[in-house]
Amino acid sequence: MMASIYVHLPFCPYICPYCDFAKWPFRRSSAERYLSGLRAEIASAPPIVGSTLFFGGGTPNTIAPDALVDLIRALRARFGLPADAEITLEANPDPDLCEAFADYRRAGVNRLSIGVQSFEPTELKTLGRQHTPHDVEVVMRRAREAGFDNLSLDLMFAVPGQTLESWKRSVNHALALEPQHISTYALTIEPSTPYEEWQKRQPEAFAGNDLEADQYRYAIDRLVQSGFQHYEVSNFARPGFRCRHNQNYWLNGEYLGLGVGAASYLEGTRSVHTRDLEEYVRAALSGSPIPGSSERLVGAAQVGEAAMLALRTEEGVDLSRFRERYGVDFLSSYQRSIRDLEGAGMLEITPTHVRLTDAGRFVANDVCAEFIA
Repeated sequence: MMASIYVHLPFCPYICPYCDFAKWPFRRSSAERYLSGLRAEIASAPPIVGSTLFFGGGTPNTIAPDALVDLIRALRARFGLPADAEITLEANPDPDLCEAFADYRRAGVNRLSIGVQSFEPTELKTLGRQHTPHDVEVVMRRAREAGFDNLSLDLMFAVPGQTLESWKRSVNHALALEPQHISTYALTIEPSTPYEEWQKRQPEAFAGNDLEADQYRYAIDRLVQSGFQHYEVSNFARPGFRCRHNQNYWLNGEYLGLGVGAASYLEGTRSVHTRDLEEYVRAALSGSPIPGSSERLVGAAQVGEAAMLALRTEEGVDLSRFRERYGVDFLSSYQRSIRDLEGAGMLEITPTHVRLTDAGRFVANDVCAEFIA
């Protein structure tokens, strides 16, 4: 079985107030114990041939470089990753954490996804980030000197205090650094985060829908004019530099998640590991099944999820491929929803595809939800 491999490294040098991922402040003893559990889970993983490998977090480059390199080598050997496999490492642009890029590159990492979020010092402070715009420039230079030629930058809009003009400066600063890929995400207020409490106390501090839409529109126009392909709702790439790992998700492909809180989708079953760090480590080290939840997607649930994922992409739903894979006619199965959304200007229908219109991308989550059973 071919599948993408995701590895969750949950430790951070500091915790951002908007983040709800499975994460913990870095402690060397905790990290070493976690890596032991992770290696045990890798050894007992199902017989999968990896197609891509993605290290997410958390802050993966918080892990000691030698330990991370050993982990990369173990994963490559265990899952038989081809020599040209895309291997992505998420990284915070803190120079102290970015001194081992050459080691990562020699171990096979060939793509870096750098969590910039903003190039405005006041916005970085609001987001709880500790790097500076200059730090990003230093880290980008180090990455290139280490041999990386596939660099992605993450940017965030709808940040409290952010204006359209400050967002424009961040987008243009990112472009000036000449990355191959840029992801732009609207701030989402997640439950049980400090930002949720802040929004309850001071809702006027947060961006309204009109400003958020204007910021997204500027990103689309500016990046496309600069030669980037808007290949997924939040993602832009130079030709030839789309993220293959994430494309597999959007194609409803198979993937194996390793680590605390990691999700898998194998043979029609979606499963998620526990987000309890100690519970995960205990189970992994003892050889017990990792606690969590699972759900088998069949029938309308499977088809609806596939439609939702495909619609997020530039290509949309390929009608012929959809019929061949799922045995259903997309147009007739969702006739009413498609008719209503087309009438509202949210969907475009061609003889071969159904895709979001330009207007539909601005409300992609609402449009895609129409297809979930």
